[in-house]
Amino acid sequence: MEVPAGLTGRKEPAAAALPSMSQPIPVQITVVNAQDLKTLKSNVLVTLVRVEYNGAVLGDSSKTDVLPDGTAEYDFSTSFECSPDGPNCLDVLVQKPLLLTVLEVRPKEKKKPEKITPLGQAVVDLLPLLQGVRSLKVFAPLYAVPASPSVSLHPEATAGLEVTVSTKELLLSATQFSSGNLLSITLEAAYSVPEAFTPDAQQNYMACLQIPAAGEKELPLLFKNGILKADGEKEPLPRPKNWPFGPILAPAALNIPDSFIVGGPYEDEDGELTKSEDKEFRLQAESTKRIVWDTEMRCFLDAAAVAVLQTRIAECRYWPVELCRMSVASGGKGKASKLDKTKIQYSIFRDRRSQLSLAKEGVGTSPATKTAPSMAHKEEKDSSAMQYSEAGTFLVMEIKLDRPLVPKRLREELVRRVKELIPPRPALPPRTEGAKKVVEDYHKRVTSVAVAILREYHELFGKQLPDQGVMDHETMEEQKRQLNYELNTSGKYFAFKEQLKYSVVKIVREKYLKTTAFETKEQLQAFLSELYVYLVDHMHIALNKLLSGEDVSPAPPPNTTRKQLLLFAREAEANKDLKLASLFYTQRIARDQRDIQSWLDYGAFCLLYEDATKALECFQQALCLDPQHIQSLLLCGIVAVKLQRYEEAEIFFEDACCLEPSSIIAWTLSGLFYEMQNSYIQAERNFREAKKLLRAQLEEERRILAAAEGEGKKPSSPSTDPEKIPDGSADKPPEVMKDVTSKEEATAVQEAPEAPAPQPPPCTIFMKTVEFLMKVNAVRFVHKALAHELLSLQGGPTCAYYLALAWTYMLQEDFPRCEKCLCEAVGIDPLNPNVWAQKGHLCYLQKDFDNAKECYERVISFVEDAVDMHFVYLRLGSIYLEEKEYGRAKHIYLLACDNSASCLTWLGVGIACYRLEEMLEAEDALSEANALNNTNAEVWGYLALICLQGGRQLEAEQCYKYTVKLGLQNDALLREIRAAQHRFGFGDPSL
Repeated sequence: MEVPAGLTGRKEPAAAALPSMSQPIPVQITVVNAQDLKTLKSNVLVTLVRVEYNGAVLGDSSKTDVLPDGTAEYDFSTSFECSPDGPNCLDVLVQKPLLLTVLEVRPKEKKKPEKITPLGQAVVDLLPLLQGVRSLKVFAPLYAVPASPSVSLHPEATAGLEVTVSTKELLLSATQFSSGNLLSITLEAAYSVPEAFTPDAQQNYMACLQIPAAGEKELPLLFKNGILKADGEKEPLPRPKNWPFGPILAPAALNIPDSFIVGGPYEDEDGELTKSEDKEFRLQAESTKRIVWDTEMRCFLDAAAVAVLQTRIAECRYWPVELCRMSVASGGKGKASKLDKTKIQYSIFRDRRSQLSLAKEGVGTSPATKTAPSMAHKEEKDSSAMQYSEAGTFLVMEIKLDRPLVPKRLREELVRRVKELIPPRPALPPRTEGAKKVVEDYHKRVTSVAVAILREYHELFGKQLPDQGVMDHETMEEQKRQLNYELNTSGKYFAFKEQLKYSVVKIVREKYLKTTAFETKEQLQAFLSELYVYLVDHMHIALNKLLSGEDVSPAPPPNTTRKQLLLFAREAEANKDLKLASLFYTQRIARDQRDIQSWLDYGAFCLLYEDATKALECFQQALCLDPQHIQSLLLCGIVAVKLQRYEEAEIFFEDACCLEPSSIIAWTLSGLFYEMQNSYIQAERNFREAKKLLRAQLEEERRILAAAEGEGKKPSSPSTDPEKIPDGSADKPPEVMKDVTSKEEATAVQEAPEAPAPQPPPCTIFMKTVEFLMKVNAVRFVHKALAHELLSLQGGPTCAYYLALAWTYMLQEDFPRCEKCLCEAVGIDPLNPNVWAQKGHLCYLQKDFDNAKECYERVISFVEDAVDMHFVYLRLGSIYLEEKEYGRAKHIYLLACDNSASCLTWLGVGIACYRLEEMLEAEDALSEANALNNTNAEVWGYLALICLQGGRQLEAEQCYKYTVKLGLQNDALLREIRAAQHRFGFGDPSL
């Protein structure tokens, strides 16, 4: 974390104290023995041990001989008192360890007295005494004290002291410790320090900050003895953290065991100077003049102090830190100043000089008061602040808590809350057909086969007109024989029989409930006889309905897939036929009620065009099917925000992040939500986590790409999953219309040849999230994400940014703003097919068909396809039909059929072929359209025209009945059908 230097302290409101003790509690220390002393010095004979705490000597042991194996038995005990008002209060206990020094005693020589020299030092951390431990036994490693060069030390010393520390009662109860928090602050270094700072033994560099802790006043944490280092290589990583001691005899004993400064990417830090443009400055500053502490200090906060800290953070998120340069010998002036954004107006060093024991160290030469400062004082502070600002001084710190200030909910609790938010729903019924439904299906199949046989008959013998008289019996038998021959030899008889077989099987199961084998042949024969009579009777019922023309039954249900139904729904959305779109979405769900994606797609449709409550029901149904489905959780959260159910939304977002902690989109969406709630700290935390995940993902993809290139292999195409888009994915904009059909949904995919492309802009967490949000129509969240994207971009908005923004305006039918965004996108990337596709859609919706055609033709001319080529083809084809360019229309619609076939694409082909008088091709195309969707009235209308042109009156009348029944809205087509009926003399023109 970087904290700018020169910050001042804050006022001293009352802060909660640590739990007070009624009586001082003795802390008993026993040094049992020393081991392997000869690894420190081979000829050591007699030693003693000295125990110090908080700068005071607690006592020395008696002189003890060192045994040949290097051990020395001390059994020396001493103690100090821990009390809130004494020098060794809990705040001291939590951050300062015991210091143990082993001293070598040399015997008297002639007239010289015995000589005592330090041999090694060890430290013991007393923190466990605050964590519910009354007694601890440790083996503290001894670090050698450097001696004269003539004395040789073993390079790998293994000496140590066996020490026990105990108290008669707990210093803190388990409840007191669990309700509090342990704060650790590591000050690493100050970089880019002012030029006035020079290496000088008479200068001491200190930093100070204060936190709510013991007593009525805040606790100052003072980092002393910073080392000013000149230019050179920066400090290694990892490197150990140091105890907050002054210089000691064994420098290695300053290192805190198993505690290291590990560094990491600048982007993972929480302060300033974390952007890519700051990297060069940071690298240079770390290898030039700097002040190094590498010291960790700790403080225990009780429950009340934790609450104060939370309040302070809510009031002002900037923590004041002061940097001070003092002259130890001459009593020079401390360099401390204020920084406005901390909302603090005075100096810790000056106002708390006596508490920090700075008077004897020469900090400040005149007392400071809390009255208005003098002009000279103010000028001094201002000049001090200026030198830091001009130098660009910054501190690197680590602030760590044992547990979060805001406790994180457990996964189990989140799961329980999510279940509570979703109302209980009845179990989905088993997919049984029912007798009535299967009989109706049999009627439809019989009707379909009869129509097909009649078509075969007409192709063989033509149509029998009313004025041609009645056909004699022999001719009818001959035609029957020839028809049977044709059906059998061509295989069509077998095909018709197969069409009926499945419906017959369902009748056996649903009507007669026969699902097991018959026990005897007689039973089987009796059942077959009964079944035959039943099937023949219902065959006659179906044929009579067909031939009488009464109650025209619909054709058999089309054999479409869920992917095709999704395409049809999006086509209906594009044509603003929302009722039909809703029908296709619900049909898709009906095909498989356990398909989660079907519920999510329908919910996204409802979110945009119907109501949020219905959308929430769909998303909750998806969540019922899979409580661990991340997209369902996120969508429930999005809709809960729209419905202003903010507590529910928080549960959904938090559960998604907990369930899938590697999801970039989950963390980003959660951050956007917290920002909407003005919880900016939580929002930034989630954004940082998302950015960290994205960097790791991009780094891994670069590594894989480099490995593939190193092996001479062409890397595979990156996934289009929104969670797996590689670096540069922002060059490929998200879907620019909700009605876009992705390549996965298409029935055929065209691979465009490779072409050189401009260097793509960097991928960001916000554009990745925008891609997901656009697919689910979360317009409000899209705007929030795009606002962040605009702020985070260094080179200005990208083409993808403008495309996404234009999409939101197009949904809102704000065409002027949409056009403005697309003009910006064209200026950035004029060769991007998605830009021209969306511009074409805009012109098409504005009924500016000339410009729409120009844009669509430009899209088709590109080597690379646009994302929504299906709708480019459909709309361009419709423009060609209106302009009577039937050849071009046919070509474009055939491209659409090849890309992703639908009823509308084949209808376009059929219309173009009909206008070109290519009747056979027209009928084939319209038949394909009918097979995909037999409820399109326009398809039936053009089939009626083709039948009239071919003289097939009966079929024409049947097609026309379907046209009327389905409610054809194309008045021009209706008039054309009636004119054709009148022209060819078939039937009543009023039909």
